[in-house]
Amino acid sequence: MEAALRAASASALTDLQAAGKLAELGRAAGLSLSSATRRSRRREVSLLWVCSNDATPLGVKGPNTIEGSFVKGFDLKTGEGKISAQLPAKPSICNDLTVGPDGALYVTNTLQPQILRLKKDSSTLEVWVQDDKLKGGLDGIAFGQDGALYVNTFRSGELFRIEAKSGVAGAVTKIETSRPIKFPDGLKADKTGFLMVEGAGPLSRITIVGDRAEIETIKEFAGPTGLTHVGNRVWVAEGQIGYLMDPSRKGQTPTFQLRSIDAP
Repeated sequence: MEAALRAASASALTDLQAAGKLAELGRAAGLSLSSATRRSRRREVSLLWVCSNDATPLGVKGPNTIEGSFVKGFDLKTGEGKISAQLPAKPSICNDLTVGPDGALYVTNTLQPQILRLKKDSSTLEVWVQDDKLKGGLDGIAFGQDGALYVNTFRSGELFRIEAKSGVAGAVTKIETSRPIKFPDGLKADKTGFLMVEGAGPLSRITIVGDRAEIETIKEFAGPTGLTHVGNRVWVAEGQIGYLMDPSRKGQTPTFQLRSIDAP
């Protein structure tokens, strides 16, 4: 089984297969990638979706001069660029993506209180929901077993549920958490709830009952930013984004690691 975790660099796409072997999918032919490219999720078996950002609003110089924030789709077999859709608002940072029950791609915008949608067979992003409750830096995103969309906010450390019926956004509800969450990031649904990483270190299981979330820490990591669950393994990316945000670490180089543990 493929797709334990996939990552993108400024010019190449890399596939980490379930066996733990890294392989280059291909060069980003035709669709240049900018800095701060982050997690990706598959919309369908033939395409790999990534965020590509001009991170100058965050004070990070990228490898090229392309301005703006984009969602890009690449052919998994050839690495060829198929779709490039720009986030409409300025400034924007495409952060995370997930596929909905309707087959559309849903995207968080960290610099705006927006969740965007790329409908199936479309190449244009639309604003699916915009709400001031989501101003805390939208980050992780995943659909729950109840059909609702769940997101977290990196800066404010909050968790929200957005009702979704027939592709239409409903009420935005803040979820109370059993403990404070610090720099929440990657969010992944499973059969019992969610798995989530926090930039402060924890990988946790989230169980939601009503408007409350019980958060149980599973293991600590070094600045985790993303995760995925494949088979009996959970893979965690230690992106260590704190190196971009902390002035005291200026000039230091993070040690990026992909780690895996037995699924809880």
